[in-house]
Amino acid sequence: MAHGRRVERVASLIRREVSELLVNGIKDERVALGMVSVTNVDVAGDLQHCKIFVSIYGSEEDRQQALAGLRSASGYIKGELSRRLNMRRTPEVIFQLDRGIERGTAVLSLLNRLGEERRQHDDDAADNDGADDNGADDSASQPPADGA
Repeated sequence: MAHGRRVERVASLIRREVSELLVNGIKDERVALGMVSVTNVDVAGDLQHCKIFVSIYGSEEDRQQALAGLRSASGYIKGELSRRLNMRRTPEVIFQLDRGIERGTAVLSLLNRLGEERRQHDDDAADNDGADDNGADDSASQPPADGA
């Protein structure tokens, strides 16, 4: 399984270096439109290709512009990776938009809304039960008076 560990190690190094390049290396103004972060890097087993998944915060137009900027800078990024990682052959870089964080946020929002609806429903049910008990016969809740 040494081959798998090497691929994972290369993916980790690429992620670290690309994150560094996003902060200090890429001068393309389109990339600065959205807050870009690397979420995952998938490297092929033969180390020929790598998909870099990025999350971009901002409007849909800003996301598309930032992704276009990243894709146009892929040659520069490949060159920098080659220089920094000292690999015999540097993988081709492919950027993919990762919408996992958006989907996770949407799911959390739904869960929060459902929880709020459940609390509201429980509160309404408790209010209705309390109104029914006020006029009801209280003898069932009190112990018998004759000691039986």
